[in-house]
Order: sequence, then C-alpha cells, then structure tokens
Amino acid sequence: MQEPAITSDLIAAHGLKPDEYDRILEIIGREPTFTELGIFSAMWNEHCSYKSSKKWLRTLPTDGPQVICGPGENAGVVDIGDGQAVVFKMESHNHPSYIEPYQGAATGVGGILRDVFTMGARPIASMNSLSFGEVAHPKTRQLVHGVVAGIGGYGNCFGVPCAGGEVRFDPAYNGNCLVNAFAAGLADADKIFYSAASGIGMPVVYLGAKTGRDGVGGATMASAEFDETIEEKRPTVQVGDPFTEKRLMEATLELMATGAVISIQDMGAAGLTCSAVEMGDKGGLGVKLNLDAVPQREANMTAYEMMLSESQERMLMVLRPEKESEARAVFEKWDLDFAIVGETIAEDRFLIMHKGEVMADLPLATLSGSAPEYDRPWDEPETPEALDDANVPNVDPIDGLKALIGSVNYCAKQWVYEQYDTMVMADSARTPGQGAGLIRVHGTDKHLAFTSDVTPRYVRANPFEGGKQAVAEAYRNLTALGAVPLATTDNLNFGNPEKPAIMGQFVMAIKGIGEAVAALDMPIVSGNVSLYNETDGSAILPTPTIGAVGLIKDPETAITGQARDGHVALLVGESNGHLGQSALLAEVYNRIEGDAPPVDLAAEKRNGDFIRANAEYIKACTDLSDGGLALAAFEMAEAAGVGVCLDSDETAVLFGEDQARYLVACNFDQAEALMIAAGQAGVPIQSVGRFTGSDVQMGRSSAPLTELAAIYRGTFGDTFA
Repeated sequence: MQEPAITSDLIAAHGLKPDEYDRILEIIGREPTFTELGIFSAMWNEHCSYKSSKKWLRTLPTDGPQVICGPGENAGVVDIGDGQAVVFKMESHNHPSYIEPYQGAATGVGGILRDVFTMGARPIASMNSLSFGEVAHPKTRQLVHGVVAGIGGYGNCFGVPCAGGEVRFDPAYNGNCLVNAFAAGLADADKIFYSAASGIGMPVVYLGAKTGRDGVGGATMASAEFDETIEEKRPTVQVGDPFTEKRLMEATLELMATGAVISIQDMGAAGLTCSAVEMGDKGGLGVKLNLDAVPQREANMTAYEMMLSESQERMLMVLRPEKESEARAVFEKWDLDFAIVGETIAEDRFLIMHKGEVMADLPLATLSGSAPEYDRPWDEPETPEALDDANVPNVDPIDGLKALIGSVNYCAKQWVYEQYDTMVMADSARTPGQGAGLIRVHGTDKHLAFTSDVTPRYVRANPFEGGKQAVAEAYRNLTALGAVPLATTDNLNFGNPEKPAIMGQFVMAIKGIGEAVAALDMPIVSGNVSLYNETDGSAILPTPTIGAVGLIKDPETAITGQARDGHVALLVGESNGHLGQSALLAEVYNRIEGDAPPVDLAAEKRNGDFIRANAEYIKACTDLSDGGLALAAFEMAEAAGVGVCLDSDETAVLFGEDQARYLVACNFDQAEALMIAAGQAGVPIQSVGRFTGSDVQMGRSSAPLTELAAIYRGTFGDTFA
C-alpha cells in the first residue's frame, strides 16, 4: 500500500504542533514515514506523554513505608500485611464515553481491570466517578443510560463487585461527560509483575484477542478538544468483550504462576506502540517487531493501523524462551491468541517490519524520554469574595432538605448501582450507597475500604482548597468506617492546559492535593491526567477525582452499625456555618457564590485519629460534606429506618459545609465516654440531637421519614428511568 505523503495538514491531524514536528526531524534526521508519524503522535500526545502535567506531577508525595510501587507502572501497589498487597488505579475514559457512551464506558472498565491484573493481582473491587451535564440537556439522558449500561455490562460479565462511586450533574459537563473508572486487586507482595523488559534476544509475545481497526488514533483523540466534527471520531472508540477479558485474566494469572513471564504490559492507549516502547524503555533495550505475526481479525491491515489500534483485551509480554511451549499451552487452553511477534535487541531501536519492509526504524528511548515537556504559563486563580451570610435568607429546614434530596445530585443513586453486580465473589461487606465500600480480604479477618471523592464547585472557586478537600473527604469516608487510610490514586480532569486560567486551576489543585496527602499520610501511588475536556472552548468544572483505599485489620474495630431509636447524635469537629459554595446555596437559591470551605489538615488528622481510636464507643458514623449536618443526619436516619430530631433550626448550623466533621450515633453511656475522650484529645464535640420516632425534625419543622425517603429514593429513577 502506498503511504500518504507527510503534509502540514497530516501533521496537524496527528495532534502535533509544527515545533514538535521540527523536533522529530531533528531526532531522526529525515522525514518520518507515515507509520513513524503515527508512532510519534501516539507517544507524544497528552494522553501518553503527560507533557503538560509531568512537571507538576513530580511534586506529589508518592512514598511511604506502606508503598511497594508508586506511579510509573500499570497500577500502584501497597502493603496490607501478612505478605499481601492491594494493587489499584483510577483512569479516565471521558472522550470515548461522550462519543459512544456504552463502549466508551465499558472499555474504560476493561482497561482499568487489565492495569490491575497485569501486575499479578486478581481484581476484587471496582468503582466509578461519573459527571454529566444538566438533566434538561438533550444528550444527558442518552449518556446516563449508555454509560451506566456500559459499566454494568462489562463489570458484571467480567465478575468484579462494584464497591462504590459517585454521580454528579452540572451544565459545565454538557459537552464533555467524565467517566473515571477505578479497580483494585489482591496479590502476594513478593509476586508483583512489572513492565521493564530484560535480556537480549528474548521473545516478545502478543497475548489475548486479535487486532482490529477499532480505536485507531484513540489516544490522540483523547488529547484534543471536541468541536462540531465529534461524530467523525466514533471509529476511534474501542469495542470491548468482557468474556474475552475474563479468559485473558485467568490465562495471565495462570501464566505468571509458571515463571515464564519476564515482563508484561497491558495494551491500552496507543496499543502495540505504547506497550512495546514502555517495556523497552524501562529495561534500557530496543524492540524489533514483525507485524506479519500479529493476530488480525480484519484483512489487509496496514502497519500504521496495527501499531495504533486500541483493540481491547490484549497484552504484550517478554517471555523466558525455555518456557515457550508451556506458556503457549496455557493460552491455547483458554482459547486466546499467543504469538511471538518480535524480540528484544541491544540497540536503542524500535524496528517495525511488515511484509519484508522496514515500516519504522526509530530510536526507542527517544520516543518516550524525549517527548516534549512543557512548563505551561499559568495564572494564579483569584480568591473569591467571602459569602455575606446576611444575604442568605433562613430557609425552613425541611424545605431545604427536600430541595437537596429532590435533586439528582444529592438523592439516592440506587437506580445506578443496582445495575452493577455488588455481591459477586461473596466478599462485599458493605455495598454502594454510603460513604465508602467495604470488601473482605478473602480468607482473612482483614477488610479493605474504598472511596472516590471530589467537589468540583469547590475546586472551581478555590483550586487549592478544593484539591485539599477532595483528599480530606476521601480520608473521612474511610475513617468513618474505622479504616486506616493507606494511599490514594488520582484522576485529574481539566480543560485545555494551553489556557493560563485552566493551567492555573491544575497547578493549584495539585498543590492542594500534595499538601493533603502528605499531612494525612495517603501518598499518591498511581493515577491519570485527562486534559482538553472542552467543547467549542467551554471547559468542564475542574474535577481532580481522588480514589482512596483504607485497611481494617481487625473487624472488631470496624464502624458498620446503624443508628437506633434512642441513640444520641454527636457532632465531632468545629462548626462555623460555612455556606459559601454550599449545596444549599446552589439547589435552593441557584447561587454559586463565596469561597470554598477552608480545610484545616491538622484538624482533619486529629479528628480522624480520634474517631478510629474510639471506634468501640461508636455505633454508626458518617462524615459531613455536601448538605452539612441536615443531609448527613437524614441519610443516617433513612438508612436505619428511624427518625431523627436535631435541636437547631438555623440554616448555617444545619446546612453549613465546614470540614473535618463527623456525625456519630451511639448510646447515652457511650456518648459520655466519647465526650470525655474528646476533651482529653482536644477534639470539639457536641450533642446535636437524637435518633428517635418516625419523623425527621429540625427545630420546630418536621416531616414523616417515609415521605422524605420516598423523595430521596425516587428522584433519580423518576428522572431517568
């Protein structure tokens, strides 16, 4: 086939700037072939090279005694004791999900699961963080149905429980939804598999499903803004097969047990190109590939298409030669392709052969290590004016609560998570719908807690405090279960980094996240950056999602009970009635005003330590976040089927969103013990009411719990069913 001529239009279509193309010419000393242009485009786009974010990602704390492997591999690895490790990561599939909701979301789940079992871990939990446009937008319903069905369709067939997640709606996501997928798995701490190739002349083996034309150019598409040509990008979305992925996982884990694997890498973004380059670069080796040997499901595929295809359910491995027949037998048993497609070489070359011709011959280390790295100009965001509380009228507490629980942002989301399998593998100790999910570590007394959090309106108002708050809320969600927070993964979703205002949001959010994970001992061990989330120049809300994992070593210290009639309601933490950027202000008054609540990390640490140290006195616990005390007390009461009576009817007291706070339910004698312990620890604590009866009462305003529960449980389904 005659390859197209390299023109300025073709270079631009590959997402390369003129100066970047000039850099390519300087590196290789000649004009690239069409295949080489595609390879450079794949390796140097934002999605693979992190060229706008690397400078700032390096500032994040990533180490700790619990960390076995931090960022740079397929997933992070954290020690959980007894020779075991939890392996986890979060990644985005935003652009594909907006173009093709079902397959975009499904393959997002498939990709993150491969990241986990590529490390030698069996997946035990998934989560997802979803952001959609306003309900009235003509595309929102289609996106919600397609994305939820895609997540459920893939995860349910693969057989991994959904432990939790979040769903939000805002007009800023009208033209660019966010689909962030999280997965975690268990592995033996001394049996982690890495991607760095080693040894010269070692076979490079292609594993899994056949290569097709789906997803060609997907990574480049994910590194650009949307415009009116969006429908033309549909072929760049991958197509998934969860049953093939299940077989691939079983075959891969079985293969790892044979000792045949030297190194292994998932074929994700940029497919064969990125996986081969990363393996060679990390091992300081070159790679030679013969594309004639690549299993193909379509006729007459070109070298360009095979190198850039993002067909799913594929892996690349460097194999111990003496184990070839044993390894091949494993994959044939699972009815999957096993093909030797190349070898490692001593020279720093990425050599691609097809039909006897050299299609690409590039310096391999340069493809990865010499990708552009930008220090983008950024504007420090202006600090918003503080909200004048005098301009916030008092609201009837029940009316305010009804506005929140009748909103798609704060109502129950069971319409979503009931479409996901939450009990498969039979180790789910707490299903979605509450602050954090809980999964038993099979065969032990240990439990792992999982949560995902961010409040984008805080980040928009104050990226530094908003970044801190995302980490702090994840910390509180784990703590409220009695779990010790271990580590975090991030998914940093922002607009166009070439705009100084957007880059300023990114930089300050990173600074806030870094400060928080350091103070709360929750290092970042993996993650993903998703930029250019814009359509026609309109950006999403800055959405740095934080996924966090915590450990409960002794089930006796878990806080998993429910409020009961007669329990005292205790508020732990200091309340100042912060209403700026609050859910109440947005939902009741349609006002987005004021500053984000300040996050005192010392108070977060102190109060969290207090909750865990006194878990024996606590029957039920939740953190306070969106909707403040009113929403937290209602959710705790509704989950238990018991009424609640709060003493105050003041708007700021009930709906303020001050941080570092928890609501605790316990018996009277336990409340006395907690009060004494809090006094000794210097932790603010007060009684704010009690759980009793069948009504929700705040001050003199009340309504039957059943009436409010019907609104809370019915809103999402009534809106989208």
